[in-house]
Amino acid sequence: MSIELRKNCKYAMIVPTSMGVRITPLDGQPVYASDRYIMHVTSAESNVASISSYLGLPVKVLTTFVKGSPIAQFIKHNLAGRHMEYEGPEVDQGGPWGYRHQFNIADSGYGSRGPRVHNDRAGEVGRTLSAKDFDLDRIFGEEGAQVVHMSGLIAALSESTSQFCLEIARAAKKYGTRVSFDLNYRATFWKGREKELRDVFTEIASTADILIGNEEDYQLCLGVEGPEAGGKDIAETIEHFKEMIARVKKQFPNASVFANTLREVVNVNHHLWGAILLEDNNWHVVEPRPITVLDRIGGGDGFVGGLLYAILRGWEPEKWIQFAWATGAMATTFLTDYAQPADEAQVWSIWAGNARVQR
Repeated sequence: MSIELRKNCKYAMIVPTSMGVRITPLDGQPVYASDRYIMHVTSAESNVASISSYLGLPVKVLTTFVKGSPIAQFIKHNLAGRHMEYEGPEVDQGGPWGYRHQFNIADSGYGSRGPRVHNDRAGEVGRTLSAKDFDLDRIFGEEGAQVVHMSGLIAALSESTSQFCLEIARAAKKYGTRVSFDLNYRATFWKGREKELRDVFTEIASTADILIGNEEDYQLCLGVEGPEAGGKDIAETIEHFKEMIARVKKQFPNASVFANTLREVVNVNHHLWGAILLEDNNWHVVEPRPITVLDRIGGGDGFVGGLLYAILRGWEPEKWIQFAWATGAMATTFLTDYAQPADEAQVWSIWAGNARVQR
C-alpha cells in the first residue's frame, strides 16, 4: 500500500507552527551551573519538516513574527538556511511587556543526570495565530500541498491556534491535501481546557490520514483505552501497543497510517530506540536497538519527519519505518532539535549500523 498524494503541488509539506528559540548550556551542563550557552531556532513542527527540506523537498512554514524583533530576524534567517519558505503576519511587540517569541531553556543532561527543560512562553506571539491572517484557499487550493503536518503543541497553544488548526485541517481536506497529526499531549497546555481540546483534537484526528502518538497521547487527547501495563518483555509490550492502535483505528477510520516510537532510557547518552507502524492492515516493527545520544530533544520529531519524507517519496511501506527510525536516531546526534541529513545515503547508513568514516 502507499498513500495516494495530490499531484502538481507547489509544496510537498506545509507546517503551521509557533517559532521560538532554545538556549542550551555547553558540554551537557545544567542551566543553573553554566555560564556558556548556545541558542538555536526550534519548534516541533519545523523540526519535523527539516528532514524533507534538507533532502530537497519544498516546504512552507505558516507562522507569525514579532515586528522588528532581532529574534524574529534570527528565526527567519534560520528557516531560510533550512531551505524553508515562510509566511505569516508581523505583530507589533506592543512595548517591553508585549509579544515575543517563546524561549525554551533546556540542558542536554549527561550520564545519570537527566535533562531538564524550562519553557518560558509568556507573551508568545504564536498564540495569536489565526486563520484570518492566511489565505487558505490560495495556499491549499492554488499553490497546493501534498501533506500538512500539525502537532498537538500548536493545536493546544491557545483558543486561537486551536481554531487555526481546525481551519487548516478543513482546508486540507477540501483540497485533497493529506493530514498528518502528532498528538503531542502536554498537561500544562490542557489544564482547564480538557473538554474544549478533546473536541478539537477529535475533529482534527477524524480528518487525519496519518496519526502519531504514544499511549498517553491516545488516552488523554482522544479518550482511547491505553495498552495494558506491566508487559514482561518487549514482545509483550509491542503486542499491547498493537491492541491500542487497533482501537484507535476503529475510532478514526479515515486514517490509514499509525505510528509511535519506543524508547527505553538506559542513561542520558544510551537509549534503546524502536518503533511501531501500522499501514492499512500491515504491521511493521523495529524492536528497540541501542543508540548513542548527544541530546534527546527532537528525536520523536525526527522520526515523524523521516516517516513523512518516505511517504512523500512514494517508497514501499516497509522502508517508511526504517527511514523514520534512522532520522529519529540521527536527530539525537545533533545539538539542534532537528536533524540535518546530508543525503539519503547518510540516513540509510545509520539504519544499517554503519558508522565508518566516509572519504
